[in-house]
Amino acid sequence: MSASASSLYDAILARDGTIRLKRGAAVLVVVAMIVVAMALTGLLDPRRFSDAWPAIRQLSSEMFPPDFRRYQHWLRPLADTLAMSVAGTALAVSLSTVLALFAARNTTPNIAVYHATRALLNLLRSIPELIMGIIFVAMVGFGALPGVLAVGIHSVGMIGKFFAESIEHVDPKPVEAARAAGASPLQVVFHAVLPQVLPQLADTAIYRWEYNFRASTVLGAVGAGGIGFELIAALRVLEYAQVSALLICILICVTVVDGIGGALRNYLK
Repeated sequence: MSASASSLYDAILARDGTIRLKRGAAVLVVVAMIVVAMALTGLLDPRRFSDAWPAIRQLSSEMFPPDFRRYQHWLRPLADTLAMSVAGTALAVSLSTVLALFAARNTTPNIAVYHATRALLNLLRSIPELIMGIIFVAMVGFGALPGVLAVGIHSVGMIGKFFAESIEHVDPKPVEAARAAGASPLQVVFHAVLPQVLPQLADTAIYRWEYNFRASTVLGAVGAGGIGFELIAALRVLEYAQVSALLICILICVTVVDGIGGALRNYLK
């Protein structure tokens, strides 16, 4: 082997060794962070689990068998929860489509609008649905409306981000062709941008709807109505048999919603 080939081989070995060392260090850092997080949260404390075992057995005995005697009173709240998820997702998709055009580098009017819209999406993502639910309950009162607003406005932060990233990755050739043909910015969006990203946008919207149904069940805790309100009411009076029955109903509905979402995604492929 020549000197130049030998030195090249040594350089490759050194580079591979450096890469492996960096990867090993990164893995060690991640493992250390996980162990520290588990220790701080008590997940590695077996004594707490052993002390909790009597309470777990008592609670389990009170939750089973489930009590479905009030199932007729839960049908309307379940329908309200489903309606909240559908209306909230529709609101979020409508707002996100507009904001995503300002948050994508290839469709935003200028860089200032881009950064302002991105900051707005970050803000909406950072506020949990429960906090938004409390705020909207204080604004518009109890019922399904604050739940719709909380789910919808919070979802704008996430859906808008995904929509914007999909728009940024479109093929630039149709966009350039539309602009060369003298199309207005709005015509470019409708004829060159949206047709390319509609499948991704629909997929994101369906996934978010599935998430929003689960989120809507929790908003009943702050007075936003739906099946979550019935669940919290049963917990407050310690009717754990009804709690388990309500959880089973929610599980069935979540399974149905996930099935519908999967069917819609397959249909849109």
